[in-house]
Amino acid sequence: MGAQLRVYKRRIKSVSATKKITRAMEMIAASRIIKAQRKVAASEPYAKELTRAVGAVAQGSDARHPLTTEAERPTRAAVLLITSDRGLAGGYNSNAIKAAEQLNNRLAAEGKEVVSFIVGSKGVSYYGFRGRPVEKSWTGFTDSPTYADAKAVAAPLIEAITADTESEGGVDELHIVYTEFVSMMTQTPVENRMLPLTFEEGQAAAEAGAKGVLPLYDFEPSAEDVLDALLPRYVESRIYNALLQAAASKHAATRRAMKSATDNAEELIKSLTRLANAARQADITQEISEIVGGASALADANAGSDR
Repeated sequence: MGAQLRVYKRRIKSVSATKKITRAMEMIAASRIIKAQRKVAASEPYAKELTRAVGAVAQGSDARHPLTTEAERPTRAAVLLITSDRGLAGGYNSNAIKAAEQLNNRLAAEGKEVVSFIVGSKGVSYYGFRGRPVEKSWTGFTDSPTYADAKAVAAPLIEAITADTESEGGVDELHIVYTEFVSMMTQTPVENRMLPLTFEEGQAAAEAGAKGVLPLYDFEPSAEDVLDALLPRYVESRIYNALLQAAASKHAATRRAMKSATDNAEELIKSLTRLANAARQADITQEISEIVGGASALADANAGSDR
């Protein structure tokens, strides 16, 4: 029984050490969520106003531009998937990857070739393990993305959407899949089409701004030049906001997963403690039984010698 008690004590010590780690990770994730939320809130007004301006320019001119012009027969679509560089976040990465898989299947069913762009080591590992081609990938900044990271991600996407599809290997559509931060308990994988921008998107941004009234613009030198200038800013702002949303969602998922792990460790410690107490009590009972048995045997031996 003594050996069994030592096993229980070692397991309790090991689980207690794990509990300290998960508790620390939970607290770190909780502190990072607040910072990520503030960044998301700070980025949203710029993204909305920029979308509103693009919508106003598109509706106020007849310019044909990759920002707003639908291809007659789209054949290639770029999909940007945003995952994380680290795990320990529950179903965060698997849910985002699942949403991307559903989008890829839908685009393939529409007869479009999917060109994959991936942010985060988890998404890169998923595609690499299955031998799927990836046009370009980025890692190392998903926990705390900056606008410079968004610009680096946006550059090849802008190049692809502006290139000719048949002769230069460009794309007709640009989609993005990321996890939207709804609340501390809810993070939802979403997929949006960034380009071409529909008038409904521009109108929705306008309604969120100045009561749905779009401003009037004079274009100098032309509407095409204005849209050329707005295209990189629009894509960068959308990607930056998505990166921030994904980072906040990842930290929230990590916090929830680490809290669950901490609670499970506490329950396991309680269970092992009960088993250790039972083993200790069994040891004590056995020792008492041996003492009583020895005393009884000694008393019987003494009684025999007196006779």
